[in-house]
Amino acid sequence: MAAIDRSPSFEILVRGPEGFSLWNGPPFSNGEPGIKIEKVPCSNVNFSEDGSKLMVLKPDSVISINDCSSYKEIRSFQIPNLSAATLSPCGTFLQTFQKASTPQEKNVILWNTETGDPVYHQFQKNMTKATWPSIRFSSDEVVACRLATNEIQFFDAHDFSKGVVHRIRVPGLAAIELSKTPGSHVAAFVPESKGVPGSIQIFSCGKDSESQPIARRSFFRCSTVQLNWNRGSTGLLAVVQSDVDKTNQSYYGESKLNYLTTDGTYEGVVSLRKEGPVHDVQWSYSGSEFAVVYGFMPAKATVFDKKCNPLLELGTGPYNTIRWNPKGKFLCLAGFGNLPGDMAFWDYKEKKQLGTTKAEWSVTSEWSPDGRYFMTATTAPRLQVDNGIKIFHHNGSLYFKKMFDKLYQVDWKPESPERFAEIVDLIKSIDSLKVEEKKSQGQGSKSSQASTKTTSTNPPAQKPAAYRPPHAKNSAAIQAELFGEAPKEAMSKNALRNKKKREKQKEKKATEDAGGS
Repeated sequence: MAAIDRSPSFEILVRGPEGFSLWNGPPFSNGEPGIKIEKVPCSNVNFSEDGSKLMVLKPDSVISINDCSSYKEIRSFQIPNLSAATLSPCGTFLQTFQKASTPQEKNVILWNTETGDPVYHQFQKNMTKATWPSIRFSSDEVVACRLATNEIQFFDAHDFSKGVVHRIRVPGLAAIELSKTPGSHVAAFVPESKGVPGSIQIFSCGKDSESQPIARRSFFRCSTVQLNWNRGSTGLLAVVQSDVDKTNQSYYGESKLNYLTTDGTYEGVVSLRKEGPVHDVQWSYSGSEFAVVYGFMPAKATVFDKKCNPLLELGTGPYNTIRWNPKGKFLCLAGFGNLPGDMAFWDYKEKKQLGTTKAEWSVTSEWSPDGRYFMTATTAPRLQVDNGIKIFHHNGSLYFKKMFDKLYQVDWKPESPERFAEIVDLIKSIDSLKVEEKKSQGQGSKSSQASTKTTSTNPPAQKPAAYRPPHAKNSAAIQAELFGEAPKEAMSKNALRNKKKREKQKEKKATEDAGGS
């Protein structure tokens, strides 16, 4: 069992026009993150799934592989005509896609990151979301497979020189999804064709297993699917989408949520209590519950168990995104993209809402590895203005905010949630750290205390004042004068001079009237 860190430490990757930087994660000292790595020029950068390796795409088609324990370069690759590159989950392999000039040129290459040697080549005509990465790995890199014409091909992940060691034939195959933890099953999608319904099939990845599906679900009116395996590889959620809504209720087509289990106990549509599209679905880290946002706006959100029984209703609102924290305790329900950015934070264990807030124009969002912070980011090229990062506490209160002229990418460095203590213990440890900081500040000099009072760690964002036309700027002061009230704002010099002049004239007139009488 992995050791548990009582004082969590993790990093945040930030990439802009000048390259990427690496920040120390929260809690921040003095309200600002510490810079672990200062701007490194690059065109793209990504961690491996387990956070052990960092891939940096540098100028002139150079790919640098770095060990995340020291961030020292362990291997460099020069790849001409590079179109895409990705790391395997544990960082053992680098997969590259090059523009091919002839069909005989094998443009997809799998490299060993330790030795720098190519271990597998193949030709691939084009790159789409369904066909890249070309070779898929389970999270532990024990199982490796690829999508081929009418079949799924399996490899020996420890020795690719053997070539294809096992095949599963699936006529009309369009997309596959390998289960991650463990890599015991693979899901295959076959679209509707010539009156034959589309289908999702689940196969066992074992070499000795039969090539017959252990679970199958068929349906009409299906053009694309989103396949989501749970942790444990026991259940598959499939969002089936069609381009046309026969009921004419939605411009974006219609979608249904299907659920299949590897033991065959459930194969069918998840019963949702509101008509409309399925906006988002996510499994909990344990793999025993899943949350769904669905229905026409205002959308509805519900948590289900593995038997599709509703466990918790999260209410309705302008939402299209759901994020479950790695510890499975907190949920964030949000409305991003073309929605105004409302966010609602829930404690799933206590079945109560913790708070609500807003993060307008957010493009990306994710929980920290320890599950205590939620980060949103507005990035280019999706939005060219108001780029920035916001980090919230688990209850929705704003912890940190930083704006950028241009921001391309923001990511937490992947870490296993088992490394960190439970949420309650972490909050207590952070609170004790704050108490110790206050004590040390109380024992310091008066000048240091005065300086800490003047600077706030997290100044609240000031809302822009409402526009007021020039003729109405002094209306409040004039109105207060008319009703005998004290003006709320300080008057200008001219207004004060005129006021004194009027008061003197009133006094003079009063004395003249008194003398005449």
